[in-house]
Amino acid sequence: MMIRKIALSWMVIGSLLLAQKITNIKFEGLAHLSKSVAYEVAGIRPGDNVTGEQIDDSVKNFYDQGYFEDVWVEQKGSTLIYHFNEKRAIAKVKVTGYGDDGKKLLEGAGIKKGDLYDVMRIEQAKKAMQAALEAKGNYDSVIDVTTKPVGKHAVAVTFDVNKGEKIKIKKINFIGAKALSKSELEHNLVNQQEDALGFIPIFFHNGEVKVDQLPYDAYRVKETYMEHGYLDAYVSKPLMRVDYSSYTAEVDYQIKEGKQYRLGKISISQSIPGLKTDNLLSDLDLRSGKVFNITKMRKDIKMLENKAGDLGYAYAKVTPNMHKDPQKGIVDIQYIITPGQKVKIGDVLISGNDETKDRVIRRYIYLAPGDLYSSTDLKESINALKRTGFFEKVDIQTQRISEDKVNLLVKVKETQTGTISAGGGYGSYEGLMVNASISDRNFLGTGINTTLGFEFSKVSKNYNLSFVNPRVWDSRYSLGLSLYKRQYEYNYDQTDGYTIDQLGGSVNVGREFWRHFYASVGVGYVDNQSEYSESYLESVNSISNQFYNDQYRKASGFASLKFDNTDDYLLPREGYIASIAGEFSKMDGDMTPENLARGYTKFDSFTKVNARFGAFYGMEDLIDYDLILRFKARYTKIFSLDDEYIPIAERLFMGGVGSVRGYNPYSLSPDVIGKGGIPGYPGSRIGGTERESASFEANIPLSDAAKMRLSFFYDIGRISTDPVRSGVSPSGQPEYIDFNNPDQSYYGASVVRSSTGAVVEWQSPFGAINLIFSYAINPDEYDDTATFE
Repeated sequence: MMIRKIALSWMVIGSLLLAQKITNIKFEGLAHLSKSVAYEVAGIRPGDNVTGEQIDDSVKNFYDQGYFEDVWVEQKGSTLIYHFNEKRAIAKVKVTGYGDDGKKLLEGAGIKKGDLYDVMRIEQAKKAMQAALEAKGNYDSVIDVTTKPVGKHAVAVTFDVNKGEKIKIKKINFIGAKALSKSELEHNLVNQQEDALGFIPIFFHNGEVKVDQLPYDAYRVKETYMEHGYLDAYVSKPLMRVDYSSYTAEVDYQIKEGKQYRLGKISISQSIPGLKTDNLLSDLDLRSGKVFNITKMRKDIKMLENKAGDLGYAYAKVTPNMHKDPQKGIVDIQYIITPGQKVKIGDVLISGNDETKDRVIRRYIYLAPGDLYSSTDLKESINALKRTGFFEKVDIQTQRISEDKVNLLVKVKETQTGTISAGGGYGSYEGLMVNASISDRNFLGTGINTTLGFEFSKVSKNYNLSFVNPRVWDSRYSLGLSLYKRQYEYNYDQTDGYTIDQLGGSVNVGREFWRHFYASVGVGYVDNQSEYSESYLESVNSISNQFYNDQYRKASGFASLKFDNTDDYLLPREGYIASIAGEFSKMDGDMTPENLARGYTKFDSFTKVNARFGAFYGMEDLIDYDLILRFKARYTKIFSLDDEYIPIAERLFMGGVGSVRGYNPYSLSPDVIGKGGIPGYPGSRIGGTERESASFEANIPLSDAAKMRLSFFYDIGRISTDPVRSGVSPSGQPEYIDFNNPDQSYYGASVVRSSTGAVVEWQSPFGAINLIFSYAINPDEYDDTATFE
């Protein structure tokens, strides 16, 4: 190209061996540069005396702009005409053959839509992709580049990737390692030896080499030694020997362990008013006499910086001064706290919120302009924003604007909170489910939660309308309204069934007290018209009518108290949730003759207490893997106020999500007929008055790109009932069912069940979807179990 440029230029130079005056300059084919800029680049203007050398320099200057495939000049009299052949723009660029990671590969190549097409630049991008593939362990990769014209001035570019073969590590040698085992040294490595079951990558290591991480693996081995007190340990850079015939490798580390150190004297040097050294020492993880651990030391440093930060010292630094005694194997540590200057908040600057209003975000930030800086307030502000469920990501950074002031830079990435959906699903108990709803947790960016929807299945028909404003007029008060119509049929077999039919609503008012405590009160009303299936009543006897034909009206008062300091709405990794709620109910309605015969004269007024607890703990800081442990417990108790009849619809049942998975929803309950009752039927499930359950879960990532995770769980629950009347004695005294009589009751007064299984948790574009695979551990013969929900 340069040769052509020079040759064409000499056509003009030959006619301008001596300087000639140019009266006019024309630019033909120019698009990227304006005429005025072209004059500046050329360095020649009409009226100038121009030599051939000046024209040649001007052509070089145009090439240096990077916009042109070719530039040439011709002379007509005293007019110079510059001709331009511009480079084509890249209208589209994509990577094929590399799946979802193609976009990341392209980003690292430094080429994008809108760039000018240049062969050398395309070749550089290709080499950058090959280097990136090799860094991921893909050897002998081939990348083919194809282009396709798009109009006259643009081109589409496709990089087709054949990512080659993966190198697998067959063996790792820690030469010189004696004090620590191979499994301990290998635990934190990114590049690990292939396991026998490496084809199951979720649980085992497939051995694939990540070349870009090899240099850092040496530091990870050194870190492991430092966690066990070997401060002088030496670990060489890894030597990887590759067999390209089998694409396998062996990795060697040369190690000199040195002496193991224990902690001697631990002290803190600080002069911050309000910060007591004795209290700080008691909060340290490191203790005298214990083996030194660098991970614990870092935690101590972070803790001390946060303690200083809570007093306004945003830029406090903690330096560990270590003194080793190699002869005794003792290391003394002195933490020196340099506080710097106290700082206050200048301004709170919010970005990334396209929908959510700034005032909604400010509600959850515990630091305002003029406040003294606090590390704890900053962390809890981040957690509070995550708990709203409005944001996919939340980050708050400090920007120093003077010696004593910082701005808070609040950056959020919103998640989808509103949906207009029509869809369905399938459950082993409910069959085909169809639903439609309009809902938004953050309606018009105001933080208001609204829902309007319905759901139909084989056993249910539900309609609901709700409205919750968590911060009325940006205050600490909340307001909630709900209306619902609910029909749910509990089918135990082909003929046995019970239908709850309710119309109800509620209104409640709440308030946030302190930082993590929430309280609310409310009132509600329910009109219940429940009944047992007529086909069953006709086929057996009237005893079931005593329990299931409930028609009544209920007015209730509610009160609740909740604590929540978790760090996320959908996927908490730390914190606790605890709540206790009470319902105080008054009912009236017509008693059935059967219930009157059993000695009941009215519907019972009752109090229902419901308690919940959840604990979440992320293990990533400890084991460098995103494992989340969860514990959840629930307890509900109904207290009878008049020793009268509590309808079945108000009693407790167990089974399904929220209690014991692996059993169909509401299928577990005390039973009063059973073996000695009607042959072939498991009995009439009358519900309980006390229920408790617990869940233990371990949650791991499946696919970060798809936002999918996998949980393993163990559930256990118990449900029981207070005595239930069977009739009255000749003297008029109530008689109760004997749950200890095996001929009378199948389940008895108490039912205990457990289950285990796995859940695929998917944060899909349509909302949270859980696929539950369960196994009932100790089912009874008549239990309704479920393997999939």
